[in-house]
Amino acid sequence: MIENGAEADVETTEFADLIRGRRAELGLSLAEFQARSIDPVTGVQVKSGWTHRLETGERVIPPRLPQLRALGAATGLPLGKLQDAASAQFFGIERVWAESGEASALVRRASRLTEDQREQLLRLIDAFAPPGE
Repeated sequence: MIENGAEADVETTEFADLIRGRRAELGLSLAEFQARSIDPVTGVQVKSGWTHRLETGERVIPPRLPQLRALGAATGLPLGKLQDAASAQFFGIERVWAESGEASALVRRASRLTEDQREQLLRLIDAFAPPGE
């Protein structure tokens, strides 16, 4: 949305909604959720106060990777889904998906290509689907 030539701030609650909904699905109290919210790599635990503030719309510090892994342990949700929702809510970053899901796979693999290989791939893609104007 554009207002007065600038993008309007649109606040999303995608991450909070995901955590709140999943905790409700699991039937966990805040204390039970905290007990499960432990990062298996670092042992970092997400405290119930942070989860409460998140779920009620209060300001929270955006979660870092250890907190996201801890929330993954508590919710049983894939890390990628948590990262996408957190990116959308806290940083306004929306992942763009192709219907087939192939675009995401191409992007993940592209990081392993050399610069020349990436350039060749772009030329090949342009040969089939020239860039729009």
